[in-house]
Amino acid sequence: MNFVPHVVAWNLTRRCNLECAHCYIAAGPRESAVSELETAQCLRIVDDLVALNPAPLLILSGGEPLLRDDLTDIARYASQRGATVVVGTNGTLLTDGRIAALGRARVRGVAVSVDSLRRSYHDNFRHGAGSLAATQAALGRLRAARLDFIIQTTVTKGNRGELERLVGWAADEGAVAFNCYFLVATGRGAALSDLAPAEYERVLADLARWERGYRGRMLVRAKCAPHFMRHVHRTDPDSPVLNYETRCPCGTQYCRITPDGKVTPCPYLPEVAGDLATQSFTEIWRSSPLFRRLREGTLGGKCGACEYRKLCGGCRARAFALAGDVLAADPSCAYEPTGAVPVIERMREVTYGAEFTPALVWSDAARARIERIPSFVRGVVMKRVEDYARRQGRREVTPELLAEVRGALPVDFSQRKPFFVTDG
Repeated sequence: MNFVPHVVAWNLTRRCNLECAHCYIAAGPRESAVSELETAQCLRIVDDLVALNPAPLLILSGGEPLLRDDLTDIARYASQRGATVVVGTNGTLLTDGRIAALGRARVRGVAVSVDSLRRSYHDNFRHGAGSLAATQAALGRLRAARLDFIIQTTVTKGNRGELERLVGWAADEGAVAFNCYFLVATGRGAALSDLAPAEYERVLADLARWERGYRGRMLVRAKCAPHFMRHVHRTDPDSPVLNYETRCPCGTQYCRITPDGKVTPCPYLPEVAGDLATQSFTEIWRSSPLFRRLREGTLGGKCGACEYRKLCGGCRARAFALAGDVLAADPSCAYEPTGAVPVIERMREVTYGAEFTPALVWSDAARARIERIPSFVRGVVMKRVEDYARRQGRREVTPELLAEVRGALPVDFSQRKPFFVTDG
């Protein structure tokens, strides 16, 4: 398998105007910029990243990334070099001016955190009075600026009962996706109690049902819970969720950069694969023993015996947090494999992150357009385009055909931006 860093999450800072109870990086108002990478170092890392993958999806986050004065400089430079850039924020600092600056820097979307529609819960969880009202006001500004946004919620015992309401609210607000995060016991999140495995199953079943219900309007996804794939496989084998080929993508298609330049397999797995102060991104990605173990190692415990181990494989960050081993079984999963069922292989001929060999003729202009979208979704997009073309009796893909596809397919081909929205 050709391992490519399709998606890179970059925690640019530990500084934050809030101090959320679950923060995996333990960000907050008392942090300083002393150990942060300087702008020139960040741009050098961007150069190295796009030399390895010319079209990555780059998630600029924090802490609160809007506290970095050079956020738009980094975003603009990465966009110019071929990356698709999105920003993850708590939403409270998204003024009209900041949103306009993000747009000028060619940021394609913003992920905003909302953990409850109850002011008391959200504000207390995030340790910021008025934060829910400020974030909700920012969503109106994002809509006015026509900048796509995702709503992100971390499910806990405290907000489990309103999760369905949150999903519906996110759709009504115009979100292109609702991401439900499951707690990983790292950073300040280590002090919180997680849902029991049986409750995980109930939440994942709900998310699978809502994914079907909102399809074509808003994506609904589970994050840090690959066993979502098992639920979708059982209840909805035609779901686009199954375009993912997982086990957990950390270290195989995905990694994280810390504010001081360390590279880890994902934001929730703090084990260091390398240091960008002394190594290139390419060297770390290709040669890190930790990454090699994630790619080549055998899963332990019931994850290793499960028929869903190729489709799911469990969360590697949660295994590390609770068992100290990136290949251990995910203790949040209640499913018990029987050993009597054959291993379930990937569900799609072409999955996210996979390369696609065109069978039709692509005009130069169409090829140039498709090369501007993130490598993570490109293969799936190209296959869908060619399938559509064949149904229409067409033998060449042109910009005009791409425009037809954009109008004919649902929300994973955005009606507002270049013709896609990523799932990752």
